[in-house]
Amino acid sequence: MKSKIQKIISCVLAVIVLLSTVSFTVAKHYCGDHVVDVTIFKEAKSCGMDLLLAQKTSLEHTITKSPCCKDEQSLHQGQDELKQSTDQITIKKQHLVMLFVTSYLEVFYPQGITKIVYKEYSPPPLIQDILLLNSTFLI
Repeated sequence: MKSKIQKIISCVLAVIVLLSTVSFTVAKHYCGDHVVDVTIFKEAKSCGMDLLLAQKTSLEHTITKSPCCKDEQSLHQGQDELKQSTDQITIKKQHLVMLFVTSYLEVFYPQGITKIVYKEYSPPPLIQDILLLNSTFLI
């Protein structure tokens, strides 16, 4: 369970780093006030009004109206510079981390109770009680 959570968190962090460093362009094509096409990474498709204008100009008609279509591109710049770790872990730092981890584990996770090996064995048979014969008692 713990390893699955750790894998999920590491994957989420990797995706966050990837998305923060990627640059992309969003292209939109408007025809009047309506959005016709929205694309990422390439140009938006036009609504066909450009072809109509090209046909009218080939027939030598003068168009006094301004075209109603417009293209809009927005660039979302990603992070270019990532700080790479230049710190070198020395032997002293490694020992300090190791001591901290082991002391933490000892305090919060005590060692399990040791299993008594001789629990299954019975004592030898008592022929004579030597303590009673000698009259020696522990007080």
